[in-house]
Amino acid sequence: MPRGDKSKYTDKQQRKAEHIEESYEERGVPQKEAEARAWATVNKQSGGGERKGGAGRKKSETAKRADRKDSAHRAAQTRAGDSPNRGSARQHRGAANTSLAEMTRDELLQKARERNIRGRSKMRKAELLRALS
Repeated sequence: MPRGDKSKYTDKQQRKAEHIEESYEERGVPQKEAEARAWATVNKQSGGGERKGGAGRKKSETAKRADRKDSAHRAAQTRAGDSPNRGSARQHRGAANTSLAEMTRDELLQKARERNIRGRSKMRKAELLRALS
């Protein structure tokens, strides 16, 4: 698939990108930049194209869900006037803005320790993911 080819994206992903792009353009972002940001958002949320052969099929549903939730939180902050670029709440969240699937086993173990999950020291990464989600 050549760079920039959108054939592996579903119709829903393409509509989402168009909607995001229009929103950026309404706020005065140049068309090329708006398009790039829109596709970056779609890729962040789904991991890429979700059709057969697309990269989005490799990203776990848990990771996709966490990224969509994070994206929604950042959008709500922006609407409330707290720009994510300023970093205020975003910096204080720390590791909360990374999905569980992207964390190392040690990071997951630390989270499990904080939540007092029994048997955590003997769990593998996949088991820790299941126990934490």
